[in-house]
This record gives sequence, C-alpha cells and structure tokens, in this order.
Amino acid sequence: MSADCLFCRIAGGGIPAAKLHDDALCIAVADIAPKAPVHLLVLPKVHLSGAPEITGNNEALIGHLVKVAADLARERGLERDGYRIVINSGVHGGQTVQHLHVHLLGGRPLADMG
Repeated sequence: MSADCLFCRIAGGGIPAAKLHDDALCIAVADIAPKAPVHLLVLPKVHLSGAPEITGNNEALIGHLVKVAADLARERGLERDGYRIVINSGVHGGQTVQHLHVHLLGGRPLADMG
C-alpha cells in the first residue's frame, strides 16, 4: 500500500466507497466518471503502479482481476451483448491514477478502438 495513492486508500478503506466486490486480493467499485452505463474498476489491494510492474510473481493476481471483472459482467447481464475489459498503462495509454486497475465497460455499443 502506498499512503499517497488514491486507489490504495480506497482499497484499504481509508476513503469510503461502495464496494461491489471485496476479497483478499481486490475490490471493485463504480467509476466516478463512467464512460458507459456499466463502468466498474477492479483494484488490487497491493500497489502496482501499472502494467510494466506485471511479472511472473504477480501474474496470478492479474488473472484474478480479469476473472473478477468477468464475474461482475456476468452478474450484470452483459454477456449476451458483450463488454470490454481494459487495463490502461501510462499517460499515452490513458492511465490517470498510477495504480494498476481493470476497467469493466458495458451496457451500450462501445466505439471501435482499432
């Protein structure tokens, strides 16, 4: 945990948030600036600043974050029409908080990024 990290403070309970999922490894909350009708964030409880910190030592954690996002999508009925799971990395990748996190977006057609 990093004391000056917003997502560490949320994951650690220092900043109140309505948790949609909470387990030993991560929490999930609604994004405060949603880009789709469903826009959730899955935050690991351990601080990783971004995708470059993913190594063999934490790859199971990353798989867990994606599974939690898929479970949340299923719970919200997004499977039929589809959804997007995204990890932004760095300024050019759109990462605004320097704490690795997974976005779950769905509930409407999402623009092609290709």
